[in-house]
Amino acid sequence: MQYKISPPQKLKATVQLPASKSISNRLLILNALSLNDKPAQNLSECEDTQVVINAFNSKSNVFDIKGAGTAMRFLTAFLAGMEGEWILKGSDRMHERPIFPLVDPLRELGADIEYLEKVGCPPLKIRGKRLKGGEVSVVGNISSQFISALMMIAPMMENGLVIHTKSEVTSKPYLDLTIKLMEDYGVHTKWEDNKITIKPQTYTAKQITIEPDWTAASYWYEIVALSPEGSEVFMPGLLVNSYQGDAQLISLFKDLGVTSEFSEKGVTVRKTGKPNKKFFHNFIGEPDLAQTFAATCCFLNVPFIFSGVHTLRIKETDRIFAMVTELRKFGYVLNETSNEMLEWDGERCKPEDKIVIETYNDHRMAMSLSAASIPFKSLLINNPQVVNKSYPNFWKDLESAGFTIEEV
Repeated sequence: MQYKISPPQKLKATVQLPASKSISNRLLILNALSLNDKPAQNLSECEDTQVVINAFNSKSNVFDIKGAGTAMRFLTAFLAGMEGEWILKGSDRMHERPIFPLVDPLRELGADIEYLEKVGCPPLKIRGKRLKGGEVSVVGNISSQFISALMMIAPMMENGLVIHTKSEVTSKPYLDLTIKLMEDYGVHTKWEDNKITIKPQTYTAKQITIEPDWTAASYWYEIVALSPEGSEVFMPGLLVNSYQGDAQLISLFKDLGVTSEFSEKGVTVRKTGKPNKKFFHNFIGEPDLAQTFAATCCFLNVPFIFSGVHTLRIKETDRIFAMVTELRKFGYVLNETSNEMLEWDGERCKPEDKIVIETYNDHRMAMSLSAASIPFKSLLINNPQVVNKSYPNFWKDLESAGFTIEEV
């Protein structure tokens, strides 16, 4: 399938964002651990959350989590502590993504986990049992989800758990999110330097309403940034004091001429000024925003240097390669200066005559590059349905905001 996207003449819209995927998937695990019969309110309808729901509702012991990395990591840890024999599998790409940074410490804690194909990657056979706990060391610079997965099951372990992080933690705000949600369920966590301590405790069932997703909001900030001055989008329900680390985009987009005005009902995002001449940021805490800002900066002709983007290589696709490749089609020559740096110094090349964007089975490629339809007047994009992974109504929301979406 291919979409042709054309922008509106004027942008003034209200957009109801999907619920936070990050919060939804954590709450599903915490609800199960607390034996909660009060389902979370406003659960995300995205594919990544649905596969976790399907696993919990399944009468089988074989769970296909497709391309959902969060689901694979959280369920690996959860099932390791649940009596029974389980099979966890996913998409072809998922079977290439490393899971050993989680499996190794789980095995140290007594888990019985077997690789069914490639060593270090899914699919997995898990023979679940109560884990004794203890102390483990975990690499922190690959994915914070490995640590979050261990943290959530730690209170159920006989001796609790002490996690030592062996390197700088990537996506630290996501660990903060996990800690805050665990506290909402009555579990205390102590984090000092590179040591996280969680004693044996009991989760208390609680009903929580999930806030809208700040990562999804980033695409609307990008759209506003690329639209004429005076453009605005209202997004109900977004909180200025959010649990989500990606709310950091509020201050980052100020440097690109976009302001945020909060009320009790949500936030109004406006294009009010010109962007800074250059943009620098370390995305180690917000890696899911890197594609949005790479595209926005290029289309605003703002040279940038991004650090802390090394984890982008092991996402749904190699996101560094994908962004370098696709932005070159528009005439922007990006460079990877080291394993952790991505930059654009203003170098241009001749854009392709007919630009067709590939999405690499990556929802964030589709959404971050869709706004190119504004400066380039229209855009063709392949495999647009990949947005179902996190934001199923993205194209419908674009249409409601005045964009024209044609199936070609």
